[in-house]
Amino acid sequence: MNTAAVRRLAIPSPDELVERARAMVPAIRALAEETERNRTLLPQIVEQIRASELLRTCRPRMFGGFEYDGEVALKIALTISAACASTGWTVNGAVSNGYSLAHWPIEAQRELWEGDADPFTFACFAPTGTAIPVEGGYRLSGTWSFASGCDIAQWGKLGAMITPPGKEPPFDGAFFLVPIEDLEIVDNWFVCGLAGTGSKDIVVKDAFVPAHRVLLFSETRAGTSPGARHHDNPIYRLPLLMVGASMLASTAIGAAKGALEAFVDTTTGRKTRGALAGGNLRMAEFATVQLRVAEASASVEAAELILLTDMRTAIEKLRAGQDITVADRIRSRRNQAYVPKLALQAAEALNAATGGWGLHLSNPVQRAWRDANAVARHVSLNWDAVGTMYGQHVFGLEPKGQY
Repeated sequence: MNTAAVRRLAIPSPDELVERARAMVPAIRALAEETERNRTLLPQIVEQIRASELLRTCRPRMFGGFEYDGEVALKIALTISAACASTGWTVNGAVSNGYSLAHWPIEAQRELWEGDADPFTFACFAPTGTAIPVEGGYRLSGTWSFASGCDIAQWGKLGAMITPPGKEPPFDGAFFLVPIEDLEIVDNWFVCGLAGTGSKDIVVKDAFVPAHRVLLFSETRAGTSPGARHHDNPIYRLPLLMVGASMLASTAIGAAKGALEAFVDTTTGRKTRGALAGGNLRMAEFATVQLRVAEASASVEAAELILLTDMRTAIEKLRAGQDITVADRIRSRRNQAYVPKLALQAAEALNAATGGWGLHLSNPVQRAWRDANAVARHVSLNWDAVGTMYGQHVFGLEPKGQY
């Protein structure tokens, strides 16, 4: 009996998987500053993630996965991100790969997972590449930015527009699954937030991508992808963006949770030294500090509740045989963009009360503040763009954006 078959006989519970993530928190937190300096995940963290089997969380059971839903993936993501947002951001996408990659044709899924492999992948979904149809597939070329985790990945998911020669726009968009050997990594990730994610540029020059490694944008929106039809579990009919953007947003919440824990821990025994503040007074006794902790904790709890409730509600609809509607998808997009605002509000409140010590790059509250800001800048979570899209839908206008 192969290893994948053995694992299918002894599937860990959701609580056990979350506990495995929690057990790694001290080590990940201790390495957070080094991860930032390294600008990509450290090898020992990558091996711990693989050994914990977290990459199998959402993967179909036919490929040795545990086939759990997005709520379990989010709980794991929140746990790891609280220890180090860069690690969380990079790992979150890998944990939810079982969802996203299950949308691809079954032939691609076999390539990825047969043989008991635990591949990391990165994703650049913005369609900045060009794909020219040829016999058996496409010739792909282009440059992509923000390829988080590309240094540790075996495959990349790249967005591109299919442009047949001589045809006029509009063109169809698609995601292309490309092995790491067929692309070039440009080492240009020198940033102030999510610095340890290794989100470098990618260049592909006329690489052949067979048709079975291609997934049309239109097939991911309503849970009607070719790959999902091979799996009985209704969780694989969840639109791709409802999972992916939620996992991204969870990193900001996790960062804020970690900041809150660090702030309370360091402030509890801290005393003032400045003459204007009276000197030698306990910081915990200041009403302003107490209020900042209250604001941050309320913001974090609200953000987490919104994200988990949305995911739980969507999964319950699918299991009840109901469809995910356009209104469901757009409301989900609104909330995905709103929770980073709440997380950033929490991080801002705490960081402003760290004083001079908060200027140190090693300060976990300051790091979380930088990381939460970086998450909120992601195009999928941009509040101005996503918020107006929701407003357009409410007023009966055609929504302009991805949902």
